[in-house]
Amino acid sequence: MHQLLADGAAREPDKVALRWVDRNKALTYAQSVEATEHFAGALHHLGVRAGDRVTIFAHNGMDYLIGMFACWRIGAIAALVNVRFADELEYYFNDHTPRLVIYTHDMGGAVRRAARQCKSLEKLVCMDGPQETAESLPDLLEAKFAAPPDPHDEDAIAHLSYTSGTSGRPKGACLAHEPTMRASRCIAERLRLSPQDACFGPTALSSSYQLVANLLPGLHRLTTVSVMGRWTQQSGWDAMDAAGVTAFAANPPLLSEVLVESRKRGRVPGRLRYGLSGGGPVPGALKKEWREALHVPLVESYGQSELGGFVGLGYPVLEPDHRLGAVGPAPPDKEVRIFNTHGQEVPVGEVGEVCLRGGFMKGYWGQPGKTAETLRGGWLHTGDAGLVDKEGYVTMRGRFSELIKVGNVTWFPRDIEDALCELSGVLQASVVGLPDKALGTRPIGCITVAPGTEIDEAALHTPLQAKLPRYDLSPLAIKVIAEFPMTPTGKISKAQLAEHLSVTGL
Repeated sequence: MHQLLADGAAREPDKVALRWVDRNKALTYAQSVEATEHFAGALHHLGVRAGDRVTIFAHNGMDYLIGMFACWRIGAIAALVNVRFADELEYYFNDHTPRLVIYTHDMGGAVRRAARQCKSLEKLVCMDGPQETAESLPDLLEAKFAAPPDPHDEDAIAHLSYTSGTSGRPKGACLAHEPTMRASRCIAERLRLSPQDACFGPTALSSSYQLVANLLPGLHRLTTVSVMGRWTQQSGWDAMDAAGVTAFAANPPLLSEVLVESRKRGRVPGRLRYGLSGGGPVPGALKKEWREALHVPLVESYGQSELGGFVGLGYPVLEPDHRLGAVGPAPPDKEVRIFNTHGQEVPVGEVGEVCLRGGFMKGYWGQPGKTAETLRGGWLHTGDAGLVDKEGYVTMRGRFSELIKVGNVTWFPRDIEDALCELSGVLQASVVGLPDKALGTRPIGCITVAPGTEIDEAALHTPLQAKLPRYDLSPLAIKVIAEFPMTPTGKISKAQLAEHLSVTGL
């Protein structure tokens, strides 16, 4: 992965490669290589060797980016933990047993607490200068320690990408250099990236989505890649505009904010030619609004932490209505099949488990049993319900674990969620089930609405039922809420939502 910077420096040394918009810091391709060498030298000086885990626990920023490349440069494994998990840091440290942790100063307390329970940990490094028990990263970089020879091992694990933990504790998916590079090259081709593009990603660098949607594809095509840590609707739009953004990789909530802000200002930011969504399903209504109001395609991606790429990915074109519910075809490096519970492929257009091969994780860190279960038969079993149509477009119907059995009928929550989002004034929707003596499970549809919008929850049933005649929606309760609990990747946390509803009631 780090070779992308070296290749860029050989071709366009003075072009800006990486930009951290919060601090207006930028590095050219040549400067990025130099910075990576110094950072790699510092890691080696502190005892990090090939195969060691280096935890990065920080907000998005330039040191975060260069730290990742430095790990890859010396053959170490970048283990990335979202700062929202400060209270659970001990679990992550003991799971992947790092030799060294790099962190931002405001995370010092959490890091020191967790470090006391981690026997493998030898050094702490603070990005912002010396801190109690921690080395100073600026001082280490100033020393310009020499980096060791490049191991040039494409099969080595580069990236430890943690799952969202929707089915048990988060697991560290081990992503190797070569399949991830191959996947991101195919993604760059699908998105038609060129050196004239400017890529922008405000989502957390700790997620593999940022890696394969923004960072690596952009560098493959010698673009300028921007990251942002402190997003708000107004400041984010301004930053995109100032960067002359053409390619924007985010999640549905941020894409909704760009839509709202662009309507306010009467134009799109920068030179925007597409938005790319990941981290969770995209309502067809949001794709349609981007198409109609902004005249810009909203491309949907569907991937997993275990993949280092995408199961399905749309094209950066304005799609017709009948395509708005689908993600897109599998990228050319992936083979996607739909299997039934017996491991047999189902007919085209039928729903089953989405499975794929053609490059995925080496396995879960330290969990051979879970690895064997997920990768059985040489296929990555996603645990997702979906289908592939006759033109090869993948449609994701939801996690099997999130399907709702109402009486004797199985509900696909995404059907109801997409239909709710088509109703006037509805911004986001999520359907969860709570235990019910009569029905087994009672479905509850929670929605957020546009500011200033007054909605009669009971009155939504009639237009919703008209959109979904195959469902008997009479058991469905609809509830307006202020905001949804979110995962660090920007996905609605259905587990937290269901827990909240079970405690507070309707």
